Amino acid sequence: MDSVAQDLRDKPSLKESVSEQEWETRVNLAAAYRLAVLEGWGNHIFNHIVARLPEEPDHFLVKAHELMYDEVTASNLVKVPIGDDTVDEKSHHVNRVGFVTHRGILRARPDLGCSLHIHTAEGVAMSAHPKGLLPMSQNALSFYNRISYFDYGGAPEGADEGDHLGNCLGDNYAMILRNHGLITTGTSIREAFARMKNLMMACKTQLMLEATGNEPILPPEEICQIASDRTHSHMGGRGTADWPAYLRLLDRIDSSYRT
Repeated sequence: MDSVAQDLRDKPSLKESVSEQEWETRVNLAAAYRLAVLEGWGNHIFNHIVARLPEEPDHFLVKAHELMYDEVTASNLVKVPIGDDTVDEKSHHVNRVGFVTHRGILRARPDLGCSLHIHTAEGVAMSAHPKGLLPMSQNALSFYNRISYFDYGGAPEGADEGDHLGNCLGDNYAMILRNHGLITTGTSIREAFARMKNLMMACKTQLMLEATGNEPILPPEEICQIASDRTHSHMGGRGTADWPAYLRLLDRIDSSYRT
């Protein structure tokens, strides 16, 4: 292992030197990176999940650019200021495109605590779909009238590009980046992760059905809206029981994300 990556990975524990809220955020974000690997969303060292710090809303946490998802721990996550436009691979060991993308989203939406971006094959295929995501499954219905589309303009590196992307999200919680990939967000890390699970399943299901050559059966608009509203309500209610279960799963596999 190269010395730079090893130094970034093997950080001493920050548990006793940060607040309880920051430590909890660090543990949950590290868990999200590890869970992304289990879900098959990882892309070597690329793509990113970020979490805003509750006590410092003008800062967020993100993985070090050189590290793979399964090397992320609570202590080696990098803390960056949203307002510092110099953040990049050299200054903070943070992917510049990732910083610009998520900074734009968090600046546009102060209510959000997490943003998750991936490039899975299904997500990229859906990003180039001329009809976009159709309300043909329960998973897809959760995004009915709650998803935005952003036209491709190359990987964003300038602050204005990130701000434009964030503004495009509007009041929604998910976005399909045309010819690029997927983004989900949430007030919590858990919400962003759960939404990406739903969005990935929705993309897969639609592409599988279309591969048969058959047209999907679509529910009436009023049913689509009811389903979307109920899923939105479920997200902040009994649906929250899934996150502790995810952490138990990770702990049985490898609890080093907590260090």
